[in-house]
Amino acid sequence: MDRIANIFAARKPLVIFTSVGYPTEEQSEQAVCAAIEKGADIIELGVPFSDPMADGPVISAASQVAIKEGMTLPKTIAFAARLRAKYPQTGLILFSYMNPLLHIGYDAVCQQLANAGVDGILPVDLPLEERNELLAPARAHGLHVIPLVSPLTPEDRVAKIVEGMTGFVYYINVAGVTGARDTLPPEVAERIAMIKRHTSLPVAAGFGIASAAAAKAAANAADGVISGSGFVKATAVSPQAAADFTAELLRGMK
Repeated sequence: MDRIANIFAARKPLVIFTSVGYPTEEQSEQAVCAAIEKGADIIELGVPFSDPMADGPVISAASQVAIKEGMTLPKTIAFAARLRAKYPQTGLILFSYMNPLLHIGYDAVCQQLANAGVDGILPVDLPLEERNELLAPARAHGLHVIPLVSPLTPEDRVAKIVEGMTGFVYYINVAGVTGARDTLPPEVAERIAMIKRHTSLPVAAGFGIASAAAAKAAANAADGVISGSGFVKATAVSPQAAADFTAELLRGMK
């Protein structure tokens, strides 16, 4: 099995999203290392983008700060390579909008990601109908392309989205942008069960998870738990706050 499969086989993993370069590159890296040391299993490395349409106010603002700090896709790949050298067992997923990938070129960026030890790409705004353009070079370089399913995706389209994919499925808990919420919609478990009728891949649930209670609810319904905005907020405070936030989520998942 590959690294991502091994992680999901071992337990329900905690997946942490970080806005790479926020509030500074150094503090961003320290926070991610602190989260891994506390037990985060997979890190989604968010490439800052000027028009992050899927992101709520916390991650959008962080993205703008990171851009002003000079963070780019090549620097994000170098960031990933440093993490890989320190943490050979941690899953690393590049979380990116398509424009930065297109700017470098799919084959070139996939080769660079593979060389850096990244396990896959989560292309936020890549439609199903155009996916093969990225899927072919990603597979040629041993990278997963992580599919996303929303609460509004019809079941027949879900079946097409997950068909033949690898890694895991990212289920978006809410019909909206990223951001912490007090509770998860009651239909999350039902939607995840529907997805699993069409794939043997694990399904991880994200959007809205920023507390132990929310992490527990997501872990009860899904094969993995994804948290972003809460971690980004904690990163801005200190690496210790990021570690404490990670520990809180893990307590909820037990």
